[in-house]
Amino acid sequence: MSIPESSLITLEFDVIRDRLAQYTAFSTSRELALSLTPATDLAEVRRRQALTAEARLLLEEWPEVSIGGARDVRRAVQYAARGGILDGTTLREIAATLQSAALLRQRLSRLDERFPLLIDLANTLPVIPSLSEAIDRAIGDDGQVLDSASPTLARLRHEVRVAFNHLQERLQSMIHSSALAGALQEPIITVRNGRYVIPVKASHRREVRGLVHDQSGSGATLYIEPMAIVELNNRWRELQSAEAEEVQRILSTLSDQAGAAANLITSTVNTLATLDLAFALARYAIATRSTAPEIVDWRRDDPPSPEPPLHLTRARHPLLAAETVVPIDLWLGGEFSLLLITGPNTGGKTVALKTTGLLALMAQAGMQIPADQPSRLPVFQYIFADIGDEQSIEQSLSTFSSHMANIIRVLQTLAAAQQIPPESDAYALFDDRRPAALVLFDELGAGTDPVEGAALARAIIGRLLELGVLGIATTHYAELKAFAYTTPGVQNASVEFDIETLAPTYRLSIGIPGRSNALAIAARLGLDPTLIEQARSFIDRKEAQVEDLLAGIQRERDAATAALQRAEELRIDAERYRDRLAAEQQAFAAERAAALEAARAEIEAELREVRQQLRRLREEFRTVNISRQWLEEADKRLATIAEQSQQAVARLNVQPQPAPPPPAEKPLQVGDQVQVTSIGLNGEIVVIDEEDQTATVQVGGFRMTVSFNDLKRAKGKSDDGQRFTPSTRTVHLPPTSDVSMTFDMRGWRAAEVSDRLDRYLNDAYLAGLHQVRLIHGKGTGALRQVVRELLAGHPLVASFSSGGRDGGDGVTIATLVDR
Repeated sequence: MSIPESSLITLEFDVIRDRLAQYTAFSTSRELALSLTPATDLAEVRRRQALTAEARLLLEEWPEVSIGGARDVRRAVQYAARGGILDGTTLREIAATLQSAALLRQRLSRLDERFPLLIDLANTLPVIPSLSEAIDRAIGDDGQVLDSASPTLARLRHEVRVAFNHLQERLQSMIHSSALAGALQEPIITVRNGRYVIPVKASHRREVRGLVHDQSGSGATLYIEPMAIVELNNRWRELQSAEAEEVQRILSTLSDQAGAAANLITSTVNTLATLDLAFALARYAIATRSTAPEIVDWRRDDPPSPEPPLHLTRARHPLLAAETVVPIDLWLGGEFSLLLITGPNTGGKTVALKTTGLLALMAQAGMQIPADQPSRLPVFQYIFADIGDEQSIEQSLSTFSSHMANIIRVLQTLAAAQQIPPESDAYALFDDRRPAALVLFDELGAGTDPVEGAALARAIIGRLLELGVLGIATTHYAELKAFAYTTPGVQNASVEFDIETLAPTYRLSIGIPGRSNALAIAARLGLDPTLIEQARSFIDRKEAQVEDLLAGIQRERDAATAALQRAEELRIDAERYRDRLAAEQQAFAAERAAALEAARAEIEAELREVRQQLRRLREEFRTVNISRQWLEEADKRLATIAEQSQQAVARLNVQPQPAPPPPAEKPLQVGDQVQVTSIGLNGEIVVIDEEDQTATVQVGGFRMTVSFNDLKRAKGKSDDGQRFTPSTRTVHLPPTSDVSMTFDMRGWRAAEVSDRLDRYLNDAYLAGLHQVRLIHGKGTGALRQVVRELLAGHPLVASFSSGGRDGGDGVTIATLVDR
């Protein structure tokens, strides 16, 4: 079963084949392209589409792949098989074709699993290396038989050259001799009848003995072969004949070999043509920006599917200029199987009709289609198209009669196809189901009385519904618009028309019937409004109501489209905000991780500092009179501090939450005696910071700032029952050499100042610094205010002042209390 040639011509598939043929590389594949027809078998269509997709993928990765220098040598090898002798040029073409096939086979056989069909085709290419090598040894690139073709030919050609040289030498000596100087017309050597001669004056004929081969037109010159060179000429000609016989023998031998492999060579050419056609299909798809459609299995008796079997997304007619064509979205099947397109003339109705049919033909021929994905098509056993003015003068048929004859033929064919007897071979072809068909009718019911034409069109549409085909029809009849609106399985569609510009937009809208717009166009062109109203009064009231209904539906559709567009904009905005929030969340997480890492590093630094201070205390305490028991207790406390610090660092792996201070019977106050639990030493509270929940404790000869959590009221007795009394000898901590007199706080946040400045002042005091220089910058003055408020209440600061010449208000000089 094949699709009628008339449908191929009506839908301009023959033009598509001509354009495809331009992408082929040699005559055999060009013939395949020009004779390409759509397949009607589902498996074959899918195989063709898969082969085209593989070829396109291959060319996109390796654009240089081709069939090389292959030629159509099928007729030549068949001639050789019948005993004919081929010339050197033809044999050279056979060798080039075999070499191209071998190279392509080698290249395609090494492809990966993405190219199964190309690999299978490559493996069917015959390998005939002996013939190709024999031709390469005997025939040169110019098609001439080489001296190396046989030892005999090499010897004969050498002898021919020697004989020719002897002949030329003798002739040269004769034309330059003084004896013949007066007899020669001119001192040259020429050829007559394949023999070398010299031009002799007719009047001096007797002075030159020899054979006359020719004479000039005037008879004044005779071309004579002197008797002295007759034997040399004979020898040269004999050797030439022997050489020609040997060349003929070599060509005959090679032709016999080619004739013996005629079937293999023919198969090679056919396979190369199939591969080249696949490459041409791929190149055409790339040039037209086409995509591979999904090929679906669909029959009338299949259970209904929510997805229409025919769905084209932004489809474009391939023969229209890419920069001017307006893409259309079109679908058939599912909720409706017949589409009725209405609208003004030249609005694009026929283009939509042809685009659908042509893309279906292209898909079934294995071609990718000029449409976006997702696009899908079923495999049609029948595609009928009745499009355009087919008036026949010879048959005395009007346009209406011609269209009706086509429609009758289509309906009869479809009816006959659905009545195929089950026992026939054709019935098995359809897998026990009715064949799928696509019917395209342009201007259905036109060309006759409008009332009868509309009624006839309704009857035809009803029959198409009974036959279960997919179909598209165009019309101008308002009755059919209402019929489509009320009939299940039929859907309205329209091509849009811009009233303001009086031009079609070529956009197809499914679900909305088109309006004639005749009165609106006449009004825009300036027709008298009185005539417009008079014409409107002539329109049947029902038709006017239908037009008004169509206008209302169009307005509602436009409003719905605007609402959908607004919703889409809101969705895009929501996605944009979502992405921004996600980015901010990631930034916050990164900032939090950095803050945790900084806090961990700060605690580790403080731990190192405490260890250094305790080490200095231990070294100094060894020089004074302190009991061994106290030193052992200090070592234990040092170990406890290290363990607690490590636990604090571990806790930083999760988000830290400051623990509330343990409940106390009475709030801590300045002057209370407390024990710093982390080091096990007692001291007196000198400063309390309720906001930060910290206290500055005087422990022996130094002060330290600790959290309320690290303090508990002293019991007044040490662990051994004796009250702890500091040594009467004053302990001086050695100055810390790494504490700078300048402390730069520029760029800090106000919340960072309190803790970090307090630690610096403690370090500076312990290091024995008298004055420090605090750089906070000018800016808005907020950081300077925070710094100076803290200095005003700090127990280690005796006074402070502006930097004066040394930085002005951007610097504060703080004087520390004497130790």
